[in-house]
Amino acid sequence: MREEDELPLEGQLHKEKSQKNKMLGLILKPYYWFRMLCDEFHWSFVSGVVIIYGINQGLSTGLSKISTQYYMKDEQKLQPSEAQIYSGIIQLPWIVKPIWGLLTDTLPIRGYRRRPYFILAGFLGAFAMLNLSFGHNLQLASALLCLMGGSAAQAVADVTIDACVTENSISHPSLASDMQSLCGVSSSVGQLIGYTISGFLVHLIGSKGVFGVLSIPAALVILVGMMLHEPFIHNVAYRQVGQKFLDACKAMWMALKCENVWRPCLYMYISLALSLHIHEGMFYWYTDAKGGPLFSKEIVGTISSVGAVGYLLGVLLYQNSFKNHPFRFVLFWSQLLYGASGLLDLILISRVNLQFGIPDYVVAVCDAAISHMIGRLRWMPLLVLSSKLCPSGIEGTFFALLMSIDHVGSLTASWAGGLLLHTLNVTRTQFDNLWIAVVIRSFSRVLPIGLLFLVPSSDPTASILPTEMLNRKKGDDNLGAQKLEMTPLVTNIDQHLVDS
Repeated sequence: MREEDELPLEGQLHKEKSQKNKMLGLILKPYYWFRMLCDEFHWSFVSGVVIIYGINQGLSTGLSKISTQYYMKDEQKLQPSEAQIYSGIIQLPWIVKPIWGLLTDTLPIRGYRRRPYFILAGFLGAFAMLNLSFGHNLQLASALLCLMGGSAAQAVADVTIDACVTENSISHPSLASDMQSLCGVSSSVGQLIGYTISGFLVHLIGSKGVFGVLSIPAALVILVGMMLHEPFIHNVAYRQVGQKFLDACKAMWMALKCENVWRPCLYMYISLALSLHIHEGMFYWYTDAKGGPLFSKEIVGTISSVGAVGYLLGVLLYQNSFKNHPFRFVLFWSQLLYGASGLLDLILISRVNLQFGIPDYVVAVCDAAISHMIGRLRWMPLLVLSSKLCPSGIEGTFFALLMSIDHVGSLTASWAGGLLLHTLNVTRTQFDNLWIAVVIRSFSRVLPIGLLFLVPSSDPTASILPTEMLNRKKGDDNLGAQKLEMTPLVTNIDQHLVDS
């Protein structure tokens, strides 16, 4: 009898131990994933991704968005439509990302192609934020110049780390989605922290004080430039920089003429351009409308932090459930849900929630979480697609060009949204037509579904570009080792166009 009793007991203990191991494995799964990336790539690269995306972009975005909104509203006394248009102007440095990409690809500084640009970007960002923080009675033009300087610093750091990510995506195609997920997770966690503390910081030290805090992430970019592992380039031929620049431009033009490239680019631009931005109108209604919620700075920051959680959930959802699905499948459903989620703002504006006893804060939090999660789920396949459209030799430059196209789409959406708010007479105190803007925005978000035929129907793990664009000729000089042999690349692309 004792032996019979011991057998079920041993089985139960084994089952409990197995469950504990599964639970421990689930908890340690992110650690093993991060360690795997460090083993496949150099630790300095993975750390650089976390600092650039997580701190310099994620955390800084969370802090700067709220502080800039209050700065434009309280310090500069702008109307919602004006603030919406100026928010697009601040992002202009991101549109010229191909220039920064060309510089990193073709113009090494003191023997390095990436590290010096991180250092320059860090100093520029720190100077711009400190000047904005300590400047007294800055005119709107001066303030915009400083904000654009901070944006330019982020853009230079972004395009430089993008070049590193794209190079590794081509050398490790099976890990392309994992690297984009690392970028997305870092950015989302950074935004979560930034948005969570942004409202409290603006309340405690003011919007200008927060700008001073933003000089710290910029300084960390300098650290990335100092520690990044990068091979030293001997005997750099600076006299050939002009020719390399022209070759890179020609290579980009040749690549854009390829049908497999320009069709997805066109879809990405139209998809973003039709996602009209009216968030400045919503922000003014949140904080100023007599009949609105009148949210405090802390609540506005908290709502945005929940949106960052939605971003993170979108990344995790894509990584665990949708990364192996065809691009068209994910984009169809995410675009459809993205349009539907925009209608959630109507619940707040119409105040229907109060009739059912639901607080404004609860509705705003749910709206932020759902809309941001779907927005990130819609954005992730576009990022993976962009990383697979970059020909060898101009990875950083061409990825910057693709992101520039995306930012032109966002700028178009921002200016169109500002024009829409102005046309509907949405001001600092007048919000009667804000609901019309919400309906128009939600409808326009669904329209890109009709253009999904422009997106490849292939599996995300498959190569999209022709093999001629992915082949890299190995030269005998140092430039061949740098993946900068533009002339063979142009020849290969040109030959593909002739064959097709």
